[in-house]
Amino acid sequence: MRALLQIAILSLIVALTAPSARAATKELVILTSFPKELFEAYKKAFEGARPGVHVVIKPQQTNAAITYLRETRAKPDADVFWASAVDAFQVLKADALLEKLTLPERLLKRIPKTIGTFPLHDPDGHYFGFAVSGYGLMWNTRYLALHKLSAPKEWTDLADARYHGHLVISAPSRSGTTHLTVEVILQAYGWEKGWALLLRMGGNMGSITERSFGVPEAVISGQYGIGVVIDFFGLSALASGHPIGFAYPSLTSVVPASVAVVRGGPNGENARAFVEYLLSDEGQLRLFSPEIGRLPVVPDLYAKAPASYPNLFTMKLGGVSFDARLSSSRRNVVNSLYDHLITFRHGELKTAWAAIVSAENAVAKAKAAGKSVPQAENALAEATKLATAMPMDAARASDKEVNAAFKDKPDVKSKLETEWDTFAKTNYARARDLAERALAGAQ
Repeated sequence: MRALLQIAILSLIVALTAPSARAATKELVILTSFPKELFEAYKKAFEGARPGVHVVIKPQQTNAAITYLRETRAKPDADVFWASAVDAFQVLKADALLEKLTLPERLLKRIPKTIGTFPLHDPDGHYFGFAVSGYGLMWNTRYLALHKLSAPKEWTDLADARYHGHLVISAPSRSGTTHLTVEVILQAYGWEKGWALLLRMGGNMGSITERSFGVPEAVISGQYGIGVVIDFFGLSALASGHPIGFAYPSLTSVVPASVAVVRGGPNGENARAFVEYLLSDEGQLRLFSPEIGRLPVVPDLYAKAPASYPNLFTMKLGGVSFDARLSSSRRNVVNSLYDHLITFRHGELKTAWAAIVSAENAVAKAKAAGKSVPQAENALAEATKLATAMPMDAARASDKEVNAAFKDKPDVKSKLETEWDTFAKTNYARARDLAERALAGAQ
């Protein structure tokens, strides 16, 4: 009995004094919106480069990740924030949620300060670009041939009635990259014309997916013909041999995908090492892998790029001087407007635009036959005006108090969103009725 007691005491002492498995293995916790193909490749590579470090990935949509970092700021459990949406980093920097880093000159001297006019890194050192991206259109070549459709080249092409039901996009409130695409369109065409284009595009959408990954999946599978994507979805599909085409519209923007260390995170040393690894030659060249399909921030490495990959540092591309501060200042408002005018009312919007297109065709046919149909034309013009109307102007969308309400005034936020939902529902019903009246009057 005494012997058994001694063994038990000895076992307890060993258990209490020996380091636990968790303590023996250093961790790195990464909060990211990137697809599994990307983060799994870097997880494996970084663990190989730093033996004893265990990388824990927490997949989070960008907007949800911002909320999560705000909610856990008193005791952060993530070390790295890693995403495409550059304006999300500006939001987190403004909230003092990112650490300031001074990286080795050997890494930074290989990277230009800007791409076009856009900074690749935060000048204050709170986040760093590790890849560059443009926003554009991908399509399934077999699908387009089957449906006798030409490939789109511009954002405005997606408003054409021939693409009705053949398009797919993700909701910007659920995808940081789609949010940036929406902002590119708004900044390229202006608030009113930009939203008119987005609403007409929305009426042509066959589907609005919850995550950005759903768009390339739908296009590659042939469920839909054309998708609005960030370039790496198109490039990786091309590199993987899928029947895919991809184009940058003439009005687009090139911005960095970035990485940052979370302020007060539990594994700061490993977090810094991960940032340095991403900017090393090994980390940069891994972006060229077919399953990743991204573009490095080190121009000299493009000599080793696959033949189908563009070099955004040498291409004359852009047309939009992207204002990330403007984008971040109205991020929540733009996302909510899109949801309440397009995502949540997609059925009504599609029906309204289908009626408008039918009326447009009937009016055009009547005029070509020499008929005068002024009442039908007036009804059609009013229907189009209603289907492209906005409940808020650009100045109010950027108002600090309005945007602050989306963070800490749920009653104000709810009131605004209820107004927008009612606005959309009423306008689309009236637009449909007027378009049907125009159709009858033109026949």
